[in-house]
Amino acid sequence: MSSATAVDERLAPASLVRRLLGRPELGAVVGAVAVFVFFSIVAPTFLQASSLSTILYSASTIGIMAVPVAMLMIGGEFDLSAGVMVTTSALVSSMFSYQMTANVWVGVLVSLLVTLAIGFFNGFMLTRTKLPSFIITLGTFLMLTGLNLGFTKLISGTVSTKSIADMEGFPSARALFASKWEIGSVTLQITVVWWLALVAVATWILLRTRAGNWIFAVGGGADAARAVGVPVVKTRIGLYMGVALCAWISGQHILFSFDVVQSGEGVGNEFLYIIAAVIGGCLMTGGYGSAIGSAVGAFIFGMTSNGIVYAQWNPDWFKFFLGAMLLLATLLNAWVRKRAEASK
Repeated sequence: MSSATAVDERLAPASLVRRLLGRPELGAVVGAVAVFVFFSIVAPTFLQASSLSTILYSASTIGIMAVPVAMLMIGGEFDLSAGVMVTTSALVSSMFSYQMTANVWVGVLVSLLVTLAIGFFNGFMLTRTKLPSFIITLGTFLMLTGLNLGFTKLISGTVSTKSIADMEGFPSARALFASKWEIGSVTLQITVVWWLALVAVATWILLRTRAGNWIFAVGGGADAARAVGVPVVKTRIGLYMGVALCAWISGQHILFSFDVVQSGEGVGNEFLYIIAAVIGGCLMTGGYGSAIGSAVGAFIFGMTSNGIVYAQWNPDWFKFFLGAMLLLATLLNAWVRKRAEASK
């Protein structure tokens, strides 16, 4: 009888509370609600439609990269080159198109190939050398930082690229990467659409595909995953190329929004992507997290960075609030996870 009872308990559907506690993004959702309520009280303009447009845009520019970075962290790795890779993507598109006097779409496609090659390089070096991803991608970060500045000054003579706004293909490329729509009093940037689409695709991959199982398995323990037939090398390389793909999307947005690119942009943004993923529930040790959580983390970033301005506070305090949120979110996520494990 006791055996049958045990089987029945295992087969019984989990309660709503247990399912919620088991979601990695629960802590981030609680934090997002708290941040929203806080700034709604201290900053009256925070709830205006125009403010929502700005918040969503800020969140989307971080969120596009936070999605693949979260997947990479679930797989147990980091990418410190993600921020400057965005700038590299934009620079390659701009300089190739300008120097070759080609249709800008040629530069865009060349940039895609170059950026994916960088992602492949990171994954390949990681799997072949067995060095920590921190070291591999830190080296890539430094190399790309130097290449971005060196090539830009060599080719254009300055630290920024030449304008390509009058080149063939620019309007259609801008429509895909940098357009916006007026919906009532809200301005919706296309980056929000890219962001939400990437979150949906990443969530489907993680929860509904074999590749998603591989990602969680590799993050939980590469040796154990390899022992049960998981293609660890291909999974890791694929994750780094996913980061590169999203860096390409972000880079094209920067280029076609402003026509020119500053070679020094992007340095430090990699930490914002990691922070959004961690706030969203990803563990630094891998094997746990979600794409939805990274989106919530990016939304918290958007609310905080703009809420401080709307509240008319000194923006110098932004980094303090960002660090405080990171610590609080990490502690809350750890508590939620312990409660979830205890309830099983």
